[in-house]
Amino acid sequence: MIEIKYFGAVAEKTKCEFEKLSFSEELSLQKLLQDLEEKYAFEALTFSVAVNQKIVSKTKQYQLQTSDIVALLPPFAGG
Repeated sequence: MIEIKYFGAVAEKTKCEFEKLSFSEELSLQKLLQDLEEKYAFEALTFSVAVNQKIVSKTKQYQLQTSDIVALLPPFAGG
């Protein structure tokens, strides 16, 4: 089971802070993001993706494991 955590505008769009998904076949990060886009229609939302607390490219081929935690993070602002 993969845990997905939502922050900022993404959490507002999904109306939840996290959810857990189970899957029966191998799941890539790209497929997960595609499924979430279809489910929530993120449209023009900008966000970064972290897997197990490490930022990863949304375009990189990445196979998820059942114990992974995926976070969708708002753009960072600094000061």
